Amino acid sequence: MTHLPHLITDLGFILIIAALATLLFKKLGQPLVLGYLIAGFLVSPHVPFFPTVTDNESIKVWSEIGVIFLLFSLGLEFSFKKLFKVGGSAGFTAAFEVIFMMGLGYLFGRMFGWNSIDSLFFGAILSMSSTTIIVRAFQEMGIKGKKFVELVFGILVVEDIIAILLLVLLTAIAGSGEFSTAELALDGLRLFFFIALWFIVGIFLIPIFLRRIRRLLEDETTLLVAIGLCFLMVMIAAYVGFSPALGAFVMGSLLAETPEGHNMEKVLQPVKNLFAAIFFVSVGMMIDPKILWERWDLVLAVTLITVIGKFISTFLGAILSGQTRKVSFQSGMSLAQIGEFSFIIASLGVTMKVTSDFLYPLAIATSAVTTFTTPYLIKFSGPVHTWVEARLPEGIKVILDRYQQSFNQEGRVNVGGLIFRTYGLKVLMNTVMVVAILLASKTFLTGEVQSYLQESPWASSVSLFLCLLICGPFLWGIVLGGPSLGSERDVEELQKLRGLQAGIFAGRLLLALMLVAAILSQFVTVKMASGVMVAVLIIAAGLAQLWVKKLYQVIEKNFLKNLTEKERKSLVSAEVAKNFLPWEATLGSYEIFPESSIVGQSLRTLSFKEKYGVTVAAVFRGTHRKFAPDGEFIIYPFDRLICFGSEEELQNFHKTLEIERALKTQPTQTDQQDYKLSSFSVTEDSPLKGKSIRESGLREKMHGMVVGIERGSERILGPRASFTILENDLLWVVSDRKQNS
Repeated sequence: MTHLPHLITDLGFILIIAALATLLFKKLGQPLVLGYLIAGFLVSPHVPFFPTVTDNESIKVWSEIGVIFLLFSLGLEFSFKKLFKVGGSAGFTAAFEVIFMMGLGYLFGRMFGWNSIDSLFFGAILSMSSTTIIVRAFQEMGIKGKKFVELVFGILVVEDIIAILLLVLLTAIAGSGEFSTAELALDGLRLFFFIALWFIVGIFLIPIFLRRIRRLLEDETTLLVAIGLCFLMVMIAAYVGFSPALGAFVMGSLLAETPEGHNMEKVLQPVKNLFAAIFFVSVGMMIDPKILWERWDLVLAVTLITVIGKFISTFLGAILSGQTRKVSFQSGMSLAQIGEFSFIIASLGVTMKVTSDFLYPLAIATSAVTTFTTPYLIKFSGPVHTWVEARLPEGIKVILDRYQQSFNQEGRVNVGGLIFRTYGLKVLMNTVMVVAILLASKTFLTGEVQSYLQESPWASSVSLFLCLLICGPFLWGIVLGGPSLGSERDVEELQKLRGLQAGIFAGRLLLALMLVAAILSQFVTVKMASGVMVAVLIIAAGLAQLWVKKLYQVIEKNFLKNLTEKERKSLVSAEVAKNFLPWEATLGSYEIFPESSIVGQSLRTLSFKEKYGVTVAAVFRGTHRKFAPDGEFIIYPFDRLICFGSEEELQNFHKTLEIERALKTQPTQTDQQDYKLSSFSVTEDSPLKGKSIRESGLREKMHGMVVGIERGSERILGPRASFTILENDLLWVVSDRKQNS
């Protein structure tokens, strides 16, 4: 009889039991993760009725590979750009919730008599919510379009980033065996530096590589390329002292910025599912029923701490960030559980042998209980909020309403924020590149130069020259690189900073000089440094005019091209769709309540177009309808405004109106059906050709308003009445269905 290695038989047992358990849980409508955990428990030594895994060490290796694929696929779904799109509210709420839960977990751990490492890991375990369970619950309930759902998704995105940071920091703490604030700050700074460096270099190199091989990418080659790049970054991360999971996550997020990222995510799905199953099964194998039976009271206490603590922390974070009470309440009840990252953090403590035996099964048991409770908490979050709201004292409601209103009021432009927005990111990325080149030169270049020149006294000078030569474009970018302007508004705001331009330039120059001084200190003595500094500045001034500026501009152009390649391809693929609804624009209907501050003001004074980007196409007042109201039109109480704009603009406008309302009822959408959005092209013999919108008489003829014009590749949203209509213009008009029927 042929003898099978233990690894093969163990994998067979694991996959057979996992398949049966997941089929059962799928039939029962429960999360598959629970099926994996139970499968692991069944093949563990704690259950004598099933075949038992014998080669535990090999299974641990497979589970580590599972963590790598799990984090790689999470990175493919993430992308760095999502971090900037989730909004300040989600970022603040996530950070507040994680800090609150870590502090709460550490405090309760010490109260239970645990040591500081157990308490710290316990706090980290409690701080992470389960993306898989929440997404599944939202999908099954069909509530993915609601406002609190968007906030929850944003919080989960930020939590994923914080979880990666925690893995690195906990690894460092577990390695040293003690908690040091200074080391923690240093590790955090080091992590930030390497992530920024990998992002810059990866965005510059990976899209170029993928473009060269794009014609060769079929499903098989795409899978192999993706896994190869993943493990390349895993090895780099391990080499510089970070966890393999971090490397996998970073590479996934880099690939997510490319057009191939979506296809890679699709072809990787079966592989990820296989290894993720092995990981969760290995987690289930570590459940000790004896500990759970003996500490059932502790499991119950930790479950209550998790549900109540995460609800309170998320609710307070969302309220403090300016969200409404209902959105904050529903978000808190949605995030009241722990999941995948909690398992990974718990397994880290076990792997490094720094946590007690009871902590791991305690985390698993808490996750299992909160997995069952999550769908019900989400389902009843609305009714429970209504019950609480009815019993909330009026004084507290007034205070919270005033806070939200003041938080969301549009204030003056923050000068510091504007400076960072226009120059900060560019200066930061160039600084990271200079520091990275310095470290690489000191680590690799100097030794090679000294070996080549046979320990010549000129070796340090040659190394210094080469380092400065490579750093030249990035130093130029720090001092003289242009501002990063995202819109015309930024340009207008920048005009207000003209008086500070000299100070901004001085600050950038000072930073560049400090970096040059740091480079000099690594290659020459202090005595030589002053003379070399002067020579370097003279040479740099000359080189900047010759080639440094052009080289930097080429580097920056290619970086931005790679960074936006995915969006540009999406725009091309969406070219046909724009003919049906340009700019992704739509109509919205909003009722004005008597308490609103806009009552009694003219549309010209309110400047909705300038402030929010929306155009008032019609106003419904009782039984009367006013189409295309002019700037002198006065808003009355209970007017219903029919507005035109993008979904994001309408959402921001709606959010502003909500703040003003004393009543919280949602406006109905029935009257919106009375209006339609249509388009027509201006021909050569059209009477509209050469006339302004005011002179064309379209308002009177069509009982409507021109809300947009397409002129070639240019799109004008909400054109003014003085705008001149030309031949081949495509006009988009909001009009009254009844008047035109």
